[in-house]
Amino acid sequence: MLYVVIAFLSLSILFYLLFGGADFGAGIVELITKSELRQNTRMLTYKTIGPIWEANHMWLVIIIVILFVGFPPIYSTLSIYLHIPLLFMLLGIIGRGTAFVFRHYDAVKDDMQRVYNLIFTYSSFITPFFLGIIAGAMISGNINPDADNFYALFIAPWTGFFPITVGIFTVCICGFLAAVYLSGEETDQDIRQLFIRKARLLNLGTVLSGAMVFFAAYIDGISQMVKLVIQPVTLIILTLASLSLWLLWHFLHKQKAMESRLIAGFQVTMILLAIGYHYFPNFLVMHNGTNLSLINSAAMGKPITTLAWALILGSIFILPSLFYLIYSFQKEQQKEVL
Repeated sequence: MLYVVIAFLSLSILFYLLFGGADFGAGIVELITKSELRQNTRMLTYKTIGPIWEANHMWLVIIIVILFVGFPPIYSTLSIYLHIPLLFMLLGIIGRGTAFVFRHYDAVKDDMQRVYNLIFTYSSFITPFFLGIIAGAMISGNINPDADNFYALFIAPWTGFFPITVGIFTVCICGFLAAVYLSGEETDQDIRQLFIRKARLLNLGTVLSGAMVFFAAYIDGISQMVKLVIQPVTLIILTLASLSLWLLWHFLHKQKAMESRLIAGFQVTMILLAIGYHYFPNFLVMHNGTNLSLINSAAMGKPITTLAWALILGSIFILPSLFYLIYSFQKEQQKEVL
């Protein structure tokens, strides 16, 4: 049953990046859009993610519950030594969600709309940035429980060159996903071309920032991360992701929305698969040479079995409803277009 829980954890991380990340990316796309065109982006963002944006945080909730119940040492270590970036990430989620609601449902349309827009766009940047920083800190080996001062305990683990570059990489991924998804929703040809150009730009940014991640790993002496590009299996996975770039740009040029989305999702999935395969079962790489893995940190006996059954039964009841929500909303949009 442990591997059932690990499978749900892995899929939840993937879905949160694919769907929740695209939500954050919508704000990033708006942030880098010219002021005179931002209103079009806002309206398209609202039409596209309005009814389901809150549901995407379901994956984050599942991740937290799995770590809390199934892997207490990992949960407590993250909560203690990375509590500062976690706080910034949670503040970003709260600020973004609040601004998203108020800028559409505020009864009074006044100067506060500009405040809501600023909070939404910058929170959309801050949240994936610190999410990436947390991910980078988890595998950088900078978490040192034996440190004897505040900076070494709570600041140094996430402020290195490597975690910062992973944060930038995550921002680019989210913006890239959103631009690809949104380009398929726009009916106006000029606006669609705008999103396609942004998808290409952010895709290029993802490639460059990904290269910067490996450069930062080399500079910071994170040898395990550097080895990711020379291990045969992970090298094959990353090669497949790289080769699919041509297909992505081809489908974007042909304005094939579904194909572009599938290739974009495939690329992100391959990146996570390569990292997951390379580090598995380790989840946290510590400074003292020990690692917290999904095997040695798992709760024993009934907690894992109960959690596994809860996840299985919950997915049976919840996932069909979620997919039906997405399906019904897409059908409603198609009716509006017709």
